[in-house]
Amino acid sequence: MAAISSPRSDWQRGAIFRFFASLKLAVVLLAVLIIASIAGTIYESSFDAKVARTYVYGAPWFNLWLILLAANLTVSALSRWPWRKHHVAFLITHLGIITLLTGSLIGRIWGIEGTITLFKGEAPTNRLLVDEHQLRVHDSDGLVKGFGAEFLHHRPSARQPRNFGTLASGARLSVVDYADAIDGKLNPRPLPDGGVPAVHFALTTAMMGQRLDSWLLADDPQHSAFGMGLANIELKRGEAQASPNGESNAIGNRSSSSELDLEESIFSFTKAPEQQIGRVAKGGSTGAKLSLSQPQNGDKGQLTIFIAGKTKTIDVAQNLGKDFTIEGTPFHGRIENYWADFRIQDSKPVSRSDTPNNPAVVLTIRGRAVPAVDATAHGNERNVPTNGGGAPVMNEASAAQNHLTLYVAADGTISYELRSRRLGDSFGKLELNKPLVTGWADWQLVADRVLPHAEQWMDFTAVKTEKNTAQLPDGVRVRVEQDGETFDQWLPAGWQITVPTLPKPVGIAYGWRTVPLPIGLELLDFEVTRNEGSDAPAGFKSSLRISATDGETANGQCWMNHPFSFPSAWWRTWSGMTFKISQASWNPENLSQSTVQILRDPGWLLKWIGSLLIVAGVFMMFYVKKFRRESASGPDKSRNPEPRLRPRPEPLVEA
Repeated sequence: MAAISSPRSDWQRGAIFRFFASLKLAVVLLAVLIIASIAGTIYESSFDAKVARTYVYGAPWFNLWLILLAANLTVSALSRWPWRKHHVAFLITHLGIITLLTGSLIGRIWGIEGTITLFKGEAPTNRLLVDEHQLRVHDSDGLVKGFGAEFLHHRPSARQPRNFGTLASGARLSVVDYADAIDGKLNPRPLPDGGVPAVHFALTTAMMGQRLDSWLLADDPQHSAFGMGLANIELKRGEAQASPNGESNAIGNRSSSSELDLEESIFSFTKAPEQQIGRVAKGGSTGAKLSLSQPQNGDKGQLTIFIAGKTKTIDVAQNLGKDFTIEGTPFHGRIENYWADFRIQDSKPVSRSDTPNNPAVVLTIRGRAVPAVDATAHGNERNVPTNGGGAPVMNEASAAQNHLTLYVAADGTISYELRSRRLGDSFGKLELNKPLVTGWADWQLVADRVLPHAEQWMDFTAVKTEKNTAQLPDGVRVRVEQDGETFDQWLPAGWQITVPTLPKPVGIAYGWRTVPLPIGLELLDFEVTRNEGSDAPAGFKSSLRISATDGETANGQCWMNHPFSFPSAWWRTWSGMTFKISQASWNPENLSQSTVQILRDPGWLLKWIGSLLIVAGVFMMFYVKKFRRESASGPDKSRNPEPRLRPRPEPLVEA
């Protein structure tokens, strides 16, 4: 017996309704979501979560696709109207999916996720850092305007710039380029008066065939010093001075007759064995003299150590990174590193190639002994022999060895105070374009430009080479046009520039988007637990104070995989109207700093309800008999067979 189907209503017969209720549409939507999820997973594993979010999960088309899927499920459920008993499991499953998608969309649109870096002792802060780039403009009308500036998947160009409209001054703002890495170089601008002194210098070495140049800006926390790894240079106002007693504070004029714990690292070069460079870490100099032979047959050469009247020769390759004793002395050593083609890059020793063009090693020597003393008074002499070929003393009182301080007087003249491990201490006048022998290997310094009055200015350029750019920020090229004039400059992340527009200048910054929170966080304490017997961290924990705008406060602690919530009322937690605070990262260099992650997901409860409804609907559909639809042929007759009726015989009709 065939089942009787109810006639469809007029609103169920329309083309649009039938399109959204189509099973083919559901298959296409689900197939695209599956492919997109696979692509997002590949992007996240190959690059990072931000790339996956930009191209897939956070893209506008993905939200639209979820809305289409929810519409398809809703119309599909309505197509079964009027609903019957066997529709219950089907409806619950569809309702669960729709609820889950709704919760996901609510969380994506109105949810909050970001980080806050806190410092112990500082006032509470509520500025949440979100993983989205933004261009912030401090306009001439006093308003701060924010523009979305994510260019990862659609990079602007001069032909197709990203226009941000007209500013209050009438100037037009646009971004005409984007770079993954931006390098900045100090290039101070001269001023007629005021400002601070600036000096441009160049360091050259014939041994390594290298040239380093830079500007120094006095009284500037970031640009008043230059570190080249082996030595430091700084700039100050005024003039170089001799010591109060008229001497030059020569290295080696201090002595000690008692034994100390000594630790010294010494660089030795094959091409210049007499120009070794040492750094004392503890106690004073060991007085060691090194000699590195030229590598042969693919080895790393032999290192000969002269110390305390003893000589020891070791193979560099066999002893690299290993501790060894120096027989007959209280010292032991360790070859920390070897460079086949030594040079300085980004203030660090590197090897330009594997070919032994300029072999160098650094040896660390430790032991308890009397520090070596160089009894020669250095004064202003430029070439001072070492004591018996040993290294001049560098104790803790003179820990600033290999240091050059430049001074700029009010009239623009330059003087210097030089501390060199090999040449000792010296001071004097420094003339422009005249080399100064530093005594740091064969490095020579030339000051070629001085600005008695200058202001800080940075020139930024996009890095196009394949060199290591992991430490460099990304950046955008900003263009501002007003009254026929164009201002065009690169702007790296984390920086702000001032554009000279009329009637008032405009400030433009590029960086992460910040969101003000209704709560403030304060770091009370940060604890790091160590593994027993080592300095390796076993865990770290932040103690925080949270304060809300309504005056409510609370203290809490968070550590890895142990977050806490504020406010902690149960109904806020279940509704998702709470802030979940987790430990994100820490700074080993500053134990008064901690970074926490803050998450608020108002769609949390809907996601859980939707997931439970899906599980319940699928279970009812497959395992609860009364919610399953009977077949069109009716109930199974094999179990309850109906009685068969015999046919009645037809009456006979007489002729």
